[in-house]
Amino acid sequence: MSRIANAPVEIPSGVEISLNGSEVSVKGTKGTLTRAVHSDVEVTQEGTVLKASARNSAKKTVALAGTTRALLNNMVIGVTQGFEKKLTLIGVGYRAKAQGSKLDLTLGFSHPVAYAVPEGIKVETPSQTEIVISGADKQVVGQVAADIRAYRPPEPYKGKGVRYADEHVVRKDAKKK
Repeated sequence: MSRIANAPVEIPSGVEISLNGSEVSVKGTKGTLTRAVHSDVEVTQEGTVLKASARNSAKKTVALAGTTRALLNNMVIGVTQGFEKKLTLIGVGYRAKAQGSKLDLTLGFSHPVAYAVPEGIKVETPSQTEIVISGADKQVVGQVAADIRAYRPPEPYKGKGVRYADEHVVRKDAKKK
């Protein structure tokens, strides 16, 4: 069984933690994140350390404590450094352009695709075929990247589509006669 819940979360300087019953709020330079904690998990702050512990020794409760600890660590990292995902568009005529809280995509459809960017997420397009998604909440950044990728996932024959920058697409051979 994993013992991740036993590891404390270090709170760097400039980060404020407020524990309000079953709600934890983390405030830093990149923003504020709030998350509700399960009633079987107890979160305590001891100086510059945040600890998540199970209220009983049931297997599910210990697992929830580990998950809560990982989520709290991601919140602390998010408000200090932030998270970032990079997407690459592969294909002739595939383009992206960020305009305020909207991302315009040309992905080979008969119509342009307009994606409304959620609040707290910043989308940049350094070039026409690159998209950089950044924000404080790791889950939301990953979900936005997955939503954009879902419009045109990479296909295995030519490799065209929207892919993560570090993703490797396994290519298939064409049909042989």
